[in-house]
Amino acid sequence: MTEQLWWYVARSSGIVALVLAGASVIWGLLLSTKLLDGRPGPRWLLDLHRWLGGLTITFTGVHAAALMLDSYVDFGVVDILVPGASSWNPAAVAWGVVSMWMLVAVQISSLFMKRLPRHLWKGIHLLSYLMLWTGIIHGVQAGTDAGNAFYVWSMACLSLVVVFLTAYRILAVRRTRRRPGEIERAPAFSGRSGTTT
Repeated sequence: MTEQLWWYVARSSGIVALVLAGASVIWGLLLSTKLLDGRPGPRWLLDLHRWLGGLTITFTGVHAAALMLDSYVDFGVVDILVPGASSWNPAAVAWGVVSMWMLVAVQISSLFMKRLPRHLWKGIHLLSYLMLWTGIIHGVQAGTDAGNAFYVWSMACLSLVVVFLTAYRILAVRRTRRRPGEIERAPAFSGRSGTTT
């Protein structure tokens, strides 16, 4: 068991990081739409969104550290930080490395949101969608749990919720823009004071 401890930590922390990333994207979408009609309040949604983003970073760090501490596959710092550098399943690991760097970019841009131009922050923040999908690809290709039915169904449900909320948000924005003679309104709470969706 001791020899496999870090492998179990790497597997579980990777799955938890992926679920947290999905939850953070979902909460960001709920924050930017009016689906909840102000319940709970936007401040609460923003705080939860930030908390989920912070936890995603934390568990991604645990995942990377556990992979380096595990003796089954010899992962070094370069393998963890550089896409394609790993000799073990390089393409699958590269998806995870790319996902990690996008997560870092989104989180850093959120910390400096008030100092960044709105269009730049928004452009970087849109990487959260791509980050989630590359993370899912990484989990399916590199993860040993990809054959587990519960894991597959969980990832499918997570993906469907994100797709549904994204489509709803896009359609709501288009509907708002097409109304002639009306002043276009921003979402009820745009999260300008700091968010990570």
